[in-house]
Amino acid sequence: MVKTQIQVPEKQYQALRTFAAEREWSMAETFRRGAELLLEVYPHHLDRNRHDWHPPSSGCVGWRGLEPAALKDAVFEDCEPKL
Repeated sequence: MVKTQIQVPEKQYQALRTFAAEREWSMAETFRRGAELLLEVYPHHLDRNRHDWHPPSSGCVGWRGLEPAALKDAVFEDCEPKL
């Protein structure tokens, strides 16, 4: 194992402490499980050269009346900031 140090916002830290205590996990175990989940959910290789985005083609997704450009802008406004 590798030992590391991280910084998290106080509010997030307190929520994680409560979460861990409810499950009788250590904070280290909580962060390890969170990291495992991230690695399972997100793709290993991101295609950084892909810039063209298109909304879903299904008419049942609930985006009626929005232009593709407006929908794209709304999606990117809701994204996590890139580091």
